[in-house]
Amino acid sequence: LIRGETLHSLSELQIAEAVALVDTLQNWTVLDKTILPTKNRNKKFVFGKGNFQVLTEKIKKLPHVTAVFLNVERISSLTKKELESAWGVQVFDRYTVVLHIFRCNARTKEAKLQVALAEIPLLRSNLKNEASQRDQQRGGSRYIMGSGETFLETQNRVLKERELKIRNALEKLRRKRALLRTRRRKFEFPIVSVMGYTNCGKTTLIKALTGEAGLQPRDQLFATLDITAHTGYLPSHMAVIYVDTIGFLTDLPHNLVESFSATLEEVAYSDLIVHVRDITHPETVLQKATVLSVLRNLNLPSHLLDSMVEVHNKVDLIERYKPAEENALAVSALHGHGLEELKQEIEKKILAATGKKILTVNINLEGPQLSWLYKEATVQEVEVMPEEGTARVKVIIGSSAFGKYKNLFPNSKIFMS
Repeated sequence: LIRGETLHSLSELQIAEAVALVDTLQNWTVLDKTILPTKNRNKKFVFGKGNFQVLTEKIKKLPHVTAVFLNVERISSLTKKELESAWGVQVFDRYTVVLHIFRCNARTKEAKLQVALAEIPLLRSNLKNEASQRDQQRGGSRYIMGSGETFLETQNRVLKERELKIRNALEKLRRKRALLRTRRRKFEFPIVSVMGYTNCGKTTLIKALTGEAGLQPRDQLFATLDITAHTGYLPSHMAVIYVDTIGFLTDLPHNLVESFSATLEEVAYSDLIVHVRDITHPETVLQKATVLSVLRNLNLPSHLLDSMVEVHNKVDLIERYKPAEENALAVSALHGHGLEELKQEIEKKILAATGKKILTVNINLEGPQLSWLYKEATVQEVEVMPEEGTARVKVIIGSSAFGKYKNLFPNSKIFMS
């Protein structure tokens, strides 16, 4: 494991994250790690001559090493070839390691398609390298007999066809998801997207908010690759859908983010975003900046970014927690601390975002109001007054349904909660 930096403390945190990436993969083990300054990563060699020699000697003294992980975003296929030739082992960059983690964690058809799409740039890079080698051997530019195409042209065409096929399959799944979204809208379930840096505790928080026993959070990076939806209830008993999303990472290669844009587009249709932070992490401020940067690049509606709820998770691990930022909510998803305050804040923001109202209405039990409210709104409580033949009904109702109710039952007494 190598990371090139000049700031020692920052480098140590980054190399710790790199180790965590490797530890995520089954049967992968870190034997040694070192911090070295890097030159321009687009050059043939990543390191200066002296450091390259030191590193080469270090690798040669580790007989059990089977690969080297350079903790930089991307290295060129030429650099990869030169380093592998010098060291006699495989060389990975951040892109290939994260891609391999995605490949191992992909469970659904959509996640697997998105990983396959993310592999295309890597395959193109390898193809260029292979064509270059063939050119040196005087075979790369020759036409394949009877095809009218060179080797490079043939392989590029195959890759383009593969990419188009994957994108078409993803588009079909996107349309299916849009249909499901329309159905959810019909029932007016508010949607809360839970986002954050990878391994910040998103899934644990959703489990705590919903009480869903089947959710099994894993203490590892990128445990969640798919959008998953979970129903929970707010203090007024309003049902909401919490959406668990893929975590973010500093220097997450652009191609990987782009490949998962079909999944992330679901966030744009949320009513609210909850941003979860691991407040115990030494680089929690940098992690926040990473998440906000990705969210801004998704071109989300401004009201979603402006109304975001920020959660400082894992406060149980801090002896004297002092909120450094105004309006941040301190919680311990694991121990349940601060969850009621969080639910109240979510409810307040949801009511504002959706235009829903919490009302109490007086109804005549002999009339059709109660059955209408059960059909068109969410009935919370019914207090029957039998001697008067009336009832007080507490409901959560959307703006359009409220308008219809006032038109249908103009004499009904309405009390705002």
